[in-house]
Amino acid sequence: MSVLDIQAIRDILPHRYPMLLVDRIIELEADRIVGIKNVTVNEPFFAGHFPDFPVMPGVLIVEAMAQVAGVLVLREIPDRRNHVVLLASIEEAKFRRPVLPGDQLRIEMKVSKRKSTVAKMYGQATVDGRVVAEAIVMCKLAEREPAAEGVSAG
Repeated sequence: MSVLDIQAIRDILPHRYPMLLVDRIIELEADRIVGIKNVTVNEPFFAGHFPDFPVMPGVLIVEAMAQVAGVLVLREIPDRRNHVVLLASIEEAKFRRPVLPGDQLRIEMKVSKRKSTVAKMYGQATVDGRVVAEAIVMCKLAEREPAAEGVSAG
């Protein structure tokens, strides 16, 4: 059973296709979150990233980890539509196994340090219980700048 389904995630994160890389949140605590990314052969990056041996790019695995972390940070912010979570740093990223079409990424993020606008989190991504990637990510909560008068934000 989902704690947060895709609609709830879309209410929290500003990302949309093709950059929304979290399908479901299955566990949610004050300083820990677990998200799911279902990897399908229809992902746009597979067409050009080793087409004869499609592998999910490591940077997108880290992006999925950062998005799961972003759900944890943004979910408690009452005026979250006026804020965005930015990736501030990536440390000690390691990629252990390829992530292939048909895999289900289970992404667990744990807060190691938190201040008012910054959260540092350790994350691990697994497929079928086997570690495929791990990293320490730092996210910064920032206010969205209003669009300039007469300029569309979309």
